Amino acid sequence: MRRRDFIMLLGDAAAAWPLSVRAQQAGKPLVGLITGFSAEAAPRYLGAFRKGLNQTGHVEGQDVTVEYHWLEGQYDRLPALMADLVRRKVAVIATPASTVGALAAKAETTTIPIVFSVTADPIQLGLVASLARPGGNATGINFFNSELAAKRLRLLHDLVPQAVRIAVLVNPSNASVAETTLREVQQAAPAIGLQIQMILKAATIGEIDAAFASLAHERADALFVAPDGFFVSRAVQFATLTARDRIPATFANPDNVAAGGLMSYGTDVADTFRQVGVYTGSILKGAKAADLPVLQSTKFEFIINLQTA
Repeated sequence: MRRRDFIMLLGDAAAAWPLSVRAQQAGKPLVGLITGFSAEAAPRYLGAFRKGLNQTGHVEGQDVTVEYHWLEGQYDRLPALMADLVRRKVAVIATPASTVGALAAKAETTTIPIVFSVTADPIQLGLVASLARPGGNATGINFFNSELAAKRLRLLHDLVPQAVRIAVLVNPSNASVAETTLREVQQAAPAIGLQIQMILKAATIGEIDAAFASLAHERADALFVAPDGFFVSRAVQFATLTARDRIPATFANPDNVAAGGLMSYGTDVADTFRQVGVYTGSILKGAKAADLPVLQSTKFEFIINLQTA
């Protein structure tokens, strides 16, 4: 899709990088990186993570090895995956843009440093004791995609003012994000003059198809898609279904818009990958997770696919 087919407000494009093979080389610390995204999304996000490592003087392949795990919605893999990383005593577990991954890591180890980026309050999630002094073995970045529901709804209403009856799609396997999103959407909608007509749930490819069948049957005016790595990995499927059914949809991640979705508004996720890289590199240099304050991302991007519009 051509660059002029998009409006992008606020955000830097991350450089594309090749995917590193899974390997642990003798004498180099090993970082286990787990995210809900797909390998196809790797260049943008890996480039940002590696940039963060570089900012602390580390170069992947030279003085640190990174092992990548792309969940693509298969959250049931997490317990075994985390147990394996802990058994092999990796130096750091990084879980950028994966709240469920951070929770799984925290449940598995209290000693190996964890660097997260999560959408919900990390204190309420039980990941840290406080933002300024996390304590324990976890720290990272708190970004606000789950808490931007009112803004996303307002932007959707401004762009498609005739859309009043809204359907909300969440991934029940990503429970903490789903719960936060539903709470925020249900609180925000009445003040904007919108009705939450139906709540849809999908954790598989087939369930996304089924959700759109329900959406067409109930004749909702627009679709609000919750933040979720699996939903990002299915960007082409979402673009195909929304185009087929002519349903305007708002997403949290710009990858969905690049594939053909109407609009997205949310934190610059690539920049949170960079920040996770910075903290990972700092820990490799000797910093303690307990002493690194949790950062709060305030860099947002609003993207519209003009061709879809």
